[in-house]
Amino acid sequence: MPTVRANGLDISYTIDGEGPPLVLLHGASSSAVEDWATQRPLLRQLFRLYLVDARGHASTRWVEPEAATGVGPPDTESAAQDDDVLGRGLGIETLVADLVAFVDALGLDRFHAAGFSMGAMTALRFAVRTPERLLSLVLVGVDLESEPGTSVARVMLDPDRIARDDPEWAAQLERRHGPVQGPGAWRRLLPIVVGAMARRFPLTPADLRRVQVPALVVCGDRDPFAPVDHAAGLKRQLPDARLLVAPDAAHLVMLTRPEVVAAGLQAFYGSLGIGGSSAPELDRQTPRGSYTTALSREAVR
Repeated sequence: MPTVRANGLDISYTIDGEGPPLVLLHGASSSAVEDWATQRPLLRQLFRLYLVDARGHASTRWVEPEAATGVGPPDTESAAQDDDVLGRGLGIETLVADLVAFVDALGLDRFHAAGFSMGAMTALRFAVRTPERLLSLVLVGVDLESEPGTSVARVMLDPDRIARDDPEWAAQLERRHGPVQGPGAWRRLLPIVVGAMARRFPLTPADLRRVQVPALVVCGDRDPFAPVDHAAGLKRQLPDARLLVAPDAAHLVMLTRPEVVAAGLQAFYGSLGIGGSSAPELDRQTPRGSYTTALSREAVR
């Protein structure tokens, strides 16, 4: 897996496909290759993919954070106590700075971006800061508000609970992060993630009006981290956005409803002239700029 030196890190990434560049960002505790696995066969036909591992995740080792934030990954004890480290360790501005440095290092002046959860917030903040560099934006499972997501994360991402009640997931986290980050790194990572979520700085309507690029907002109708009404509110505030709500899906919507998400992506990119006319038809009664659950039902028939 190649790496590029950016913002004091050796950022690890995977390249796949041919076409215009699409940068894919993952959610907290995961990796880009895993989060986008179900959509990769489709997207690699349309784009040259850059699947990027965030700092402290999978193959992007977090060894020189001083160059970016002055804060290193704490040990397990300090992760539970040091508010400053929790707030800054995976703060969104740090992740955006990593993304800026990554695309600059690879010479990607303009590109498409898509993110899931933490990665979606990173992509959105990048879009607010430098909308002129983006060609399109896909946001999956993202919420502008810290609640209810932070409260849910405090329970679901508690390392002791995972080790006790979900040993299979604990083993998966160890396999994902341990080889590069070190044994038990996921136990140090998860409290930092929760702390960063709790200290999310809100985006204003004026901020979101700056995102003058076509956007697709995707969520599951049972997502405890990004409720449907919050996703709809984000869609309304973006100047050129569509909304896809997948039925019977929680946060991991790309894994549990891959056909629905693929249909939405095809429709979205097809509307931009990417991928031909194979995208599903939208309901003509649907207001401009929206995909609905009706589209989702069509996609899984």
